[in-house]
Amino acid sequence: MKKTLVIGASANPDRYSFKALNKLVEHNHTVVAIGQKIAEVAGVKIQTKAIPATKIHTVSMYINSVAQRDYYNYIIGLSPKRVLFNPGTENPEFYQLLKANTIKYEEACTLVLLATNQY
Repeated sequence: MKKTLVIGASANPDRYSFKALNKLVEHNHTVVAIGQKIAEVAGVKIQTKAIPATKIHTVSMYINSVAQRDYYNYIIGLSPKRVLFNPGTENPEFYQLLKANTIKYEEACTLVLLATNQY
């Protein structure tokens, strides 16, 4: 299973990050989550600050490109295998930094990847 960091996590059932947290847990992935409010979803505690994490395989983005700037160094420091840019989070500026640090990135929907067994 792939340890996943969800950035932009939410306890609001209308948010795609909420749905993704549930589906990731349902598919037995270990999940770490950062959001704007402390909460818990599917047994995953949502933190409000960048937290120390190890062996992150995938970072799943649910925040816009401007908000992502605060996380550039943090994510690069985690050395994930890939960063998923869900619809609406595309960020060519960050793609260049990831590429320079040999971190793969995809413009892809976490929910679709999980539903089609491509995660």
